[in-house]
Amino acid sequence: MFSTTFEEYTEYSNLNLFFTMLPVIARDHSALTPKQTSEKEIISREQGDSKASGASEVILYKIDVPANRYDLLCLEGLVRGLQVFRNKIEAPRYRRVSPASGELQRLVITKETEAVRPHAVAAVLRNITFTQDRYDSFIELQEKLHQNICRKRSLVAIGTHDLDTISGPFTYTAKPPGDICFKPLNQTKEYTATQLMSLYKTDSHLRHYLHIIEDKPVYPIIYDSNGIVLSMPPIINGDHSKISLKTKNVFIECTATDLTKAKIVLDMMVTMFSGYCSQPFTKEQLSSDFINRKVGISESTDRIAQLLTRMCLRSQPTGACDNIEVEIPPTRPDVIHACDIMEDAAMAYGFNNITRTTPRAYTIANQFPLNKLTELLRQDLAAAGFTEALNFALCSQEDIADKLGKKISETRAVHISNPKTAEFQVARTTLLPGLLKTVAANRKMPLPMKLFEISDVVLKDETKDVGVRNSRRLCAIYYNKSPGFEVIHGLLDRTMQLLEVKPGQGDGYHIQASDDCTFFPGRCAEIIVHGKSVGRLGVLHPDVINRFELTMPCSALEIDIEPFL
Repeated sequence: MFSTTFEEYTEYSNLNLFFTMLPVIARDHSALTPKQTSEKEIISREQGDSKASGASEVILYKIDVPANRYDLLCLEGLVRGLQVFRNKIEAPRYRRVSPASGELQRLVITKETEAVRPHAVAAVLRNITFTQDRYDSFIELQEKLHQNICRKRSLVAIGTHDLDTISGPFTYTAKPPGDICFKPLNQTKEYTATQLMSLYKTDSHLRHYLHIIEDKPVYPIIYDSNGIVLSMPPIINGDHSKISLKTKNVFIECTATDLTKAKIVLDMMVTMFSGYCSQPFTKEQLSSDFINRKVGISESTDRIAQLLTRMCLRSQPTGACDNIEVEIPPTRPDVIHACDIMEDAAMAYGFNNITRTTPRAYTIANQFPLNKLTELLRQDLAAAGFTEALNFALCSQEDIADKLGKKISETRAVHISNPKTAEFQVARTTLLPGLLKTVAANRKMPLPMKLFEISDVVLKDETKDVGVRNSRRLCAIYYNKSPGFEVIHGLLDRTMQLLEVKPGQGDGYHIQASDDCTFFPGRCAEIIVHGKSVGRLGVLHPDVINRFELTMPCSALEIDIEPFL
């Protein structure tokens, strides 16, 4: 068990620290190097020397924290990591404990929450002694987590309560806003949820979170066994259970739309301030040879175990060959693979200490075959008199369904769960709408308009591990006073000539009549290559043309080019 006390930070207590988050890609040997600055220097740099007059010149240490190291976002976690790295204390080992009474607290989640925030996790910190500094750090960590992994409370919202003022079991449910009434934090009277949403529209801090639930038919709410409101996440806590310097037992609840992130956030809160964990630590096993080969060093198994322990990953040789058993604490959700452990070993060894060597194997890079084919086709299509267009990979449901005369359920489209605009609701399943919108935006250009695009579409595919796949397509359109089907047909023949596919059935290509609601009846053909359909061409249906606000006839061709690799 590891107990967090403020005394263990006395060596660093004279440091003034503030943190910024770096992208994970910036995690290198300089990522945690502190930079000296001051309030005066910051103001001078941002607002000019005149504004900095009279500002404090006390030295501040700015530390850029990698975006996947949430355990370094507070003084407790940062100093603990430094002390372990310097071998002043042992790496903490976390464990879950039961209360003295033996009765665990329960948080009951009702089905009503599925409509708004379906997940919740909770833990209790017992026998905490808050000082003003530690209380401020506790609140500050919540806010930093809210702004980072919690995505401004949209994914996870943290609520902390004085357990001695409430009683379990607790109930997490959802109700219509008019049925919710309680006294919110730091207010003097009760409000309904509807009144609170109006009250906080002018609040400089809370107004940024109102949009998360204000349009929902029900709002999430947490009650204790006596019906006392603990919080209305993700907006505000109740005033009854607010924590203070005198609080001894803290009930922490995290409501979320993402259960994995909720567990990570809860782990950060409890491990940073108590050492108790809601989940036992896990173990990973790897070999010292794996680390030596990947990092480019030659260290003993015992030495590598020591390096990993300095990174708060308790490690010890198993005695079997060169295997090392590594304990992954709940403070390290970023460790999901042996490569993450190898990276920590490299950081503990010191990137600057790794000897530069010449690679043992020489390789010659080649262009990705699909991209090479795409580039070759682009050049020849442009030479054929067509102008290339490049459109967004996201579009509206209407573009790929209604405007083309299809149903959205037939398109196998991947939907965006929280689209910011109606123009980006789904990933495109065809390139045709993008080209038609390009023509519509350039109607003042002289006729004819001949456009093409070679890009990816995204299709659902249950055989893939992610459930979707990309497909490289070629699409071309001819827009003029006459349909110009012969132009598009000629472009198909030229494309097949470039791809070295001869006309004819069997091993060649041919077209056969087909029905498609996007095209004019009797003016649509399916393209068959080596006995398989790879696309369609034809004259677009007048209704499709009108839906894209066009007035002239148009012919189109779209084929999948991946079978030609």
